[in-house]
Amino acid sequence: MKRISAILITFLLISCQADVKKEDLSKLNGYWEIKQVTLANGETKDYKVNETIDFFELQHPEVSGESDHKMVGFRQKVMPQFDGTFKTNGIKENLKILEIENAYFVEYKTDYGKWNEEIITIEDSTLVLKNKQNLIYTYKKFKPFSLK
Repeated sequence: MKRISAILITFLLISCQADVKKEDLSKLNGYWEIKQVTLANGETKDYKVNETIDFFELQHPEVSGESDHKMVGFRQKVMPQFDGTFKTNGIKENLKILEIENAYFVEYKTDYGKWNEEIITIEDSTLVLKNKQNLIYTYKKFKPFSLK
């Protein structure tokens, strides 16, 4: 029953999402924390605490020098520190935003491979990406630690 509920909820979330608009793509910039992964079979894995978060930075085409006017940038894994800073291993995944048949995709490229994830939802505080294995990654905007 839990599995059927998860499948139904996932289907409803995806089918009710507003279309991603080009003007919303800049919302990808910033720090995103994984909240949940939905597997292809509908099972979900929730993440309560994350040691690393994803930092996305997009540049507009005129800044990047791209002649085809695609947004480019990078994604980097970072580890938030209690003092508000971030540690990283310095490895960045280059990315491009592609528009294919009225959908937007993040194309990642490293020395080791190249892959795409479809942007299902992008809002101020929520990001949902789906890969070709039908894994759905739900992110929330990262909020810095506060000891107050």
